[in-house]
Amino acid sequence: MMEPLRVLCTEILPWRLLKDRAERELGFPLEFMEQDFVTAQRTAAMSPDSYDVYDQCFHNLDIVWHWRAVQPIDTARISAWDEMSELARSPGLGNGAHRGLGDAPATRLYVQPDGSLSANPTARISMLPTVHNFDSFAINSEVSGVDVDRDVTSWAELLDPRWQGRVALVDEPAIGAFDLTMALVADGRMKVANLGSMSVAEIEEMYQHGIELVQSGHLAPFWRRASEPALRFASGELCISSIWSPSVVQMKAMGLKVRQAIPVEGYRAWHGGMCLSRKLSDRRLDMAYAWLNWFLDGWAGACMARQGYYMSVPDRVRDHLDPDEWEYWYDGRPAARALPDPNGKLAIRPGEVRSGGSYRARSNHVAVWNSTMDEHNFLVRRWNELIAAAEQKWARTRKTG
Repeated sequence: MMEPLRVLCTEILPWRLLKDRAERELGFPLEFMEQDFVTAQRTAAMSPDSYDVYDQCFHNLDIVWHWRAVQPIDTARISAWDEMSELARSPGLGNGAHRGLGDAPATRLYVQPDGSLSANPTARISMLPTVHNFDSFAINSEVSGVDVDRDVTSWAELLDPRWQGRVALVDEPAIGAFDLTMALVADGRMKVANLGSMSVAEIEEMYQHGIELVQSGHLAPFWRRASEPALRFASGELCISSIWSPSVVQMKAMGLKVRQAIPVEGYRAWHGGMCLSRKLSDRRLDMAYAWLNWFLDGWAGACMARQGYYMSVPDRVRDHLDPDEWEYWYDGRPAARALPDPNGKLAIRPGEVRSGGSYRARSNHVAVWNSTMDEHNFLVRRWNELIAAAEQKWARTRKTG
């Protein structure tokens, strides 16, 4: 039996929905190795012989590239390369777009002759741009009685005392630390010179504020997987939380009236992509390129659109979406009918408009990209200490409660 192509991934790739069709059309088996963000990054950097394709985000690229765990991708072998969106291929989207601070994908996309990465176009890239989105936080409108579109305008909302004990952040330093810092800055509790690359002193200040928020009981337990906040919103434990779009769609399918905020400061954006292990060659390398091309061909992008993700080759996605779906997910128009999630369950109510509107409007409103900043190692140490303090606090609370 043919050895499967091994794809190291996280939960942002809905591989369970893609596997059967991809194997049937590609003609070879696929093995998806799902890990959380931190574990996947460690595996990718330290064990390039354990996978063939690494599916992650551009802010995780620096580490695997530094360790030479992955090899350049030849754009001549990517059939849709010339159709790639400008957001993926250049530092700005054009027409006045705000590209945001931090690790915009194009800043480390192209492989230079000396092996370094930059936005200077070449025929070789470090990671193939795929899915992406623009995130903020969500509020359960039904429980809180808050009109999110009208009354919630800033990241500072995460710190509002009215949410005491019912606020959660995502436990990933290159993501959750930005949510916390943007809230602190927006609320006037601290200042940051460059949000995309904070100094040691700024990280330390963010950490100290985080400790205070944990010890005061303002923050509820952090989360790592997208399903966690959905279940905790449903139970009533949470009213407001850092959020990813699959969680929002899941909650809508559960009947919860959850709405993503549109902070005036801008979204925290991210861009996913796929890398090739440095160990790949010959037949297995051909298989990997076939998978990359299949992934961009439209059907996978349509599947992921139904959980709120955009694809780097949108025109191909459009061919696989019902016009009503395209108008809701990409054009930002009111849903003409009830629309399904990736599993076919109706999630979007008729007349509902996607938070933030169209793809163009949302992509023009980026504050910062998920980033691996210069002081990433210090950030990770402090973040882990914050998580440890939080876990101790909540363990004591459970014991005395």
